[in-house]
Amino acid sequence: MQRSELPKRELIGQRQSAAGRERLPAGGLELFALLARLLRRPRRGDRRLPLLWLVRSDTADLMVPLRRFLGQGPRRRVPHAVLDADAPPGAGDVPALLRELHRQLSLEAFGAARLRFRHYPLADWLMQQSLNLGIDADDSRAALVRRLRDRKGPRTPEAVPSGGDAVSIVSQVLLWLVRRAVPGVVFRAAVSGRVPVLGRHYNWFMRQQYLAPRQSVTFLGFAERLTAGWRDGEQPDQVNKLLLHAFLEDLRQAYRRRPWRPSDWRRTAYPALLIDHVAPGNVGGELVRLIGDVRTETGRNDPLLVIASGGQPPPELPEPHPLTEADEAFDEWVEALPEMRRLRRPAAWLVALRPDDTDTGPPSRAGVRPFSAPDPPWWSRRFLPTALCLVLVAVLGLWVASRWGPGCHPSLTGQVSVEVVGKGECVGYSDSAAQVFNNDPGQDRLRTVQERIFAQNRAAEEVWQRSDRRRPFLTLVYLGTLTGNLTRADEESYVSEREELEGMATAQYALLKESAGADGAALLRIVVANGGRQMIYADRAVAMLAELARDDPTVLGVVGLVESRTSTARALRELNRVGLPVLAPTLSADKMDVNSRLYLQISAPNKDQVKLVDAYAKQVLKVNEAHVFYTTLEGSTLTEDLYVGTLVDGLRQQFGPRITRLDQWRTGQRLTDECGYAGMLFYAGRWSEFDGFLRALRECGGNPPRHLVADDSANRYMANPGLRAAAPGNLPVTYVSKAALATCAALRAAQDRRDDDARASFLSWIQADDLLDPPRCRPGAEEEQVGERVSLAYDASMMLVRAVESLAARLHHGDPRQRWEPDSVNPVGVHAEVLRQNAGQGYPGVAGLIRFTPDSGEPVDKRLALMRVEQVPDVATAPVEVFRCGAADASGPAACGPA
Repeated sequence: MQRSELPKRELIGQRQSAAGRERLPAGGLELFALLARLLRRPRRGDRRLPLLWLVRSDTADLMVPLRRFLGQGPRRRVPHAVLDADAPPGAGDVPALLRELHRQLSLEAFGAARLRFRHYPLADWLMQQSLNLGIDADDSRAALVRRLRDRKGPRTPEAVPSGGDAVSIVSQVLLWLVRRAVPGVVFRAAVSGRVPVLGRHYNWFMRQQYLAPRQSVTFLGFAERLTAGWRDGEQPDQVNKLLLHAFLEDLRQAYRRRPWRPSDWRRTAYPALLIDHVAPGNVGGELVRLIGDVRTETGRNDPLLVIASGGQPPPELPEPHPLTEADEAFDEWVEALPEMRRLRRPAAWLVALRPDDTDTGPPSRAGVRPFSAPDPPWWSRRFLPTALCLVLVAVLGLWVASRWGPGCHPSLTGQVSVEVVGKGECVGYSDSAAQVFNNDPGQDRLRTVQERIFAQNRAAEEVWQRSDRRRPFLTLVYLGTLTGNLTRADEESYVSEREELEGMATAQYALLKESAGADGAALLRIVVANGGRQMIYADRAVAMLAELARDDPTVLGVVGLVESRTSTARALRELNRVGLPVLAPTLSADKMDVNSRLYLQISAPNKDQVKLVDAYAKQVLKVNEAHVFYTTLEGSTLTEDLYVGTLVDGLRQQFGPRITRLDQWRTGQRLTDECGYAGMLFYAGRWSEFDGFLRALRECGGNPPRHLVADDSANRYMANPGLRAAAPGNLPVTYVSKAALATCAALRAAQDRRDDDARASFLSWIQADDLLDPPRCRPGAEEEQVGERVSLAYDASMMLVRAVESLAARLHHGDPRQRWEPDSVNPVGVHAEVLRQNAGQGYPGVAGLIRFTPDSGEPVDKRLALMRVEQVPDVATAPVEVFRCGAADASGPAACGPA
């Protein structure tokens, strides 16, 4: 099958009426098949396009079917223009023809994006400019610059602003200067050719070959040579070639295929130019000749298919081919073109075709189907960018949803770094109200204390700035378990975390109340960080905190960690690697300090708690045996729960055979065997199961166990009135307290003695209206208790603060008014200073004296007590201290005994 046979079949239309049917000359279908082949742009690369010269005959005019062939496509028409050399537009010269060609091809009338021109309109505009030859050259250049700058629209004159206050006037004047100066500066940079990105179309004129542009040095000089009058000394042929070269360059750029721009691949048909009545001596023939010359001289192809219809072709062409041999003529031309270009033959690009006079058959009466541009590749369709954007948005949305969520997202204000992990927990850190952890029902008090801390963060920053940055400024991180607990709407599940945050907020508040002139008094900023349920995601939180510490030299320590677990131990090891000291208010698993040389524990270890319980059983209860039940949270084991694990091990070692029953208690397990038990029934588990443990003992009715004692984790249960309401009312509970010296009664007693400034000041802070909600220890019908961990977190924070103040005093000894430089101290140095201050009499904490040995992070002889509640549901009655061990202050005894 011949190459043109298939296109010929496609071109033959349905039977047409006699009125709408043209009589094609012999070979007409072959011609239109060739045109369809040439107009259809290859999927890869581009083809060289000839200048087709159709010799007119007296019997057939091909221009009418050609116009219908190009202009009546059913879908996407071929971009084309039609010119008549017998009736040329305007002045009838080549510039006028190009102007009309530009007008027709620029129309958005072909079912695709219109062709855009940048070089040709500029060249044509310059040729229409007239500069006064009699004026000074500098004035002429300045006039041209103004016209070029205003070519796309003159600037609207603006008056210099006036009126208003000084700031308003200055800002308006600056804006007026920018509006006036910036466009001129950008234009000058563009036409200078020195800025690669700007003014590429200006630079093109200086790189092309016509009119020797390098003789003008700059584009402005070259532009002057193109204006009316100035170009009289130039060769008209060179001027026309420049115009045509600019026009063809715009077509080349419009038909570029760039991988990153799918729209470039939508141009699937080459533009066509039909010129009628062309002759070697008229303007049409001149335009055809110039197109061939420009292609040969520049060595560049262009996407324009030129079809000229006229009399005899130029004499330098060989004998025209008959229309029936159109395909063969084109193939011969393709083979000969490289050699003809090398030899610069004047008609190298021309292919002449004539009607076949030797054909004796009747002319073709078949209709010709108009040509439509092929459909673009699917990946270049207009819907694709939108579809890709939607897919990207969806993927980004899924990624964002997997990383962040409602109430857990980054912020432009403050230092916030968070991500959603596991079952929707928000892990990370925040120092501003842009991110408040935990949106669960019933956790309002946890959110309130975070918001109070963040407000005090802003206040601390302001005070520091007002002090001209003379006061020491430090950042402490609170790292705790702020999400993940199962909770009811009326149940507060984060009592420990809320109380520890309240203790840190109290320390921050106390420092803000220092005198504005006290340059040695530090200011504290607090970053709240969440390690997730059971500190499972503490490693991720620590990784974020490590980046924060690297970027912010004011970060000097971490407070918190809440629960003694293997995940907490891993976090301690990582914080030690980062170089951040950790002060844990409530951690008490034995030997937690082996995980970090920068670890300091505020509460007594479990081994001391075991000794307290043993002494109480012997001295007060007078019992010789005990039943011990322990629990671990769901999903945890005794190995993973270091608090319960070391507590149970300590009980085994301390009590030995006196423990006659040691079992793990699980929710739903009955405890009827313990009814009326006369020995000590000890609960050595987590607070979250203590409620179920007490409910199980309700079955005992009027015969409850005689002596129920619980570990210090029960404090969290005792601080939750909603849970206590369901406990049996005839079952007294005695539990371990790590902060019996910071109850309301103990604090008021210290205030009345007037010899304990630390506890008296602490009492005044927690009673303030603008700190805790609600305020603590205010006399009334329902006095709000301090909370077990408030004083412990306060002591931990103030130990670090006092160490920083001591370092600052030594650094600024020579000049107390010197500005504080956060880089002047580091976290390891602060830890060393804490130990140095502690080496003497210890630190007089609100919850008891804190002393460390040089080789351990566990406190020595730290005060522990046993508190007793006669009726658990009675939340209005404060617990009573019944037994104690450890020192209250430097002068007090450390022995165990009844309160």
